[in-house]
Amino acid sequence: MAKTRTSFLCQACGAVSSRWQGRCDACGEWNSIVEEVVDSGVGAGPKAARSNGRPANLVPLAGETESAARVVTGLAEFDRVTGGGFVRGSALLVGGDPGIGKSTLLLQSAGALAAQGKRVIYVSGEEAVAQVRLRAQRLGLGEANVLLAAETNVEIILATLESGPPPDLVIIDSIQTLWTDRVDSAPGTVTQVRTSAQALTRIAKKSGAAVVLVGHVTKDGQIAGPRVVEHMVDAVLYFEGDSSHTFRILRGVKNRYGATDEIGVFAMTERGLEQVANPSALFLDQRDREAAGSAVFAGMEGTRPLLVEIQALVAPSPLGTPRRAVVGWDASRLSMVLAVLETRCGVRIGANDIYLNVAGGLKISEPAADLAVAAALISSLTGAALPPDAVYFGEISLAGGVRPVVHGALRLREAQKLGFRSVSTGRLGKADRATDLAVTEYGQLSEMVSHIAAQGKMPAREEEEAW
Repeated sequence: MAKTRTSFLCQACGAVSSRWQGRCDACGEWNSIVEEVVDSGVGAGPKAARSNGRPANLVPLAGETESAARVVTGLAEFDRVTGGGFVRGSALLVGGDPGIGKSTLLLQSAGALAAQGKRVIYVSGEEAVAQVRLRAQRLGLGEANVLLAAETNVEIILATLESGPPPDLVIIDSIQTLWTDRVDSAPGTVTQVRTSAQALTRIAKKSGAAVVLVGHVTKDGQIAGPRVVEHMVDAVLYFEGDSSHTFRILRGVKNRYGATDEIGVFAMTERGLEQVANPSALFLDQRDREAAGSAVFAGMEGTRPLLVEIQALVAPSPLGTPRRAVVGWDASRLSMVLAVLETRCGVRIGANDIYLNVAGGLKISEPAADLAVAAALISSLTGAALPPDAVYFGEISLAGGVRPVVHGALRLREAQKLGFRSVSTGRLGKADRATDLAVTEYGQLSEMVSHIAAQGKMPAREEEEAW
């Protein structure tokens, strides 16, 4: 009989403790440690494993390789993020906030593949078959040839997948609802999630089917469960968005068969999710061209150039400690830009309340947005509206210089396609200058600050107090 033992596992990060404690030492979460019974079977430590002495098959590194066979869904935005479609025998993890549209997107993908004659199985652990059918009818997929099942036991799911012809796509919604007989713990715990994901990943490699696992996210936006699950799968996709906006963003943060940081843009409609072919035009659709504090940033998301509006508001602070509110950008990066403006450019801005927002709910992480943020801040401080046909991109150094960024030609081409006429950036290479746009290259941030401030509309006394 297998020996059982108990251990204390953190439900946030999967760390193991020798005793219960209120706070996890690994991730710092409170009240996340739960006592679980760890079996000596699948998912147990290495001491429980027994080898039959069979040596591994060693092959030389040099040799012919086969390109990964893919199952193309036909949804261009989805295929862009996955790198060209589902890879046969791969496992994907899709995470997102509740109600963001994960099940809708995957059901539409399943319907698109079923229309191509592919065998698709949709296993729901949260909804009954009737509920899934109602959603499919609402999306216009009521007649799609998709096989449904409402099951949470991993052994039954594996037996179902092995009983018939091998499927092309298997969707598990969601991994937190599954449980296996091999582990004596509640569904959703670290041990159950890890063991269930391991079993489903193994069946994907064995059968050649693409397995998609849906995962819930925590309050911090991370996929719930141990980080080891993300290492098991071949790709991790995050479905982002805001309930106050109609569009959703599918972002790839890990992909063994394609580029990372790719995004796909969808718009939520009554008929489900629709693809957005030109997301730059969508993000700039409601832009107020005459308002001060608005700058257009030419960014890159993976291999896709994307133009977004950065809004800044600099207001006098009635408090001893000014407010700093940032939405869609790194708050630490904003503090650095403000420090450079204060120290290197002589701009008195730190005593004001600073509000920064990336319009449309998009999240930006690349340093190339520094110059656009600085331009929006100076525009709001001086009351000078930036030219409506200008875009900004460039990285700001701590010495006050404007550093060049990569993919300058793609950014300029996207700006020219949308009708912009001027660009403010750092030094460009010879290949990036082949454009009809009026390019202004700044070596120092103070040059751009002086240029914007010279067009300010503030009264003289207020301008002297602001600087």
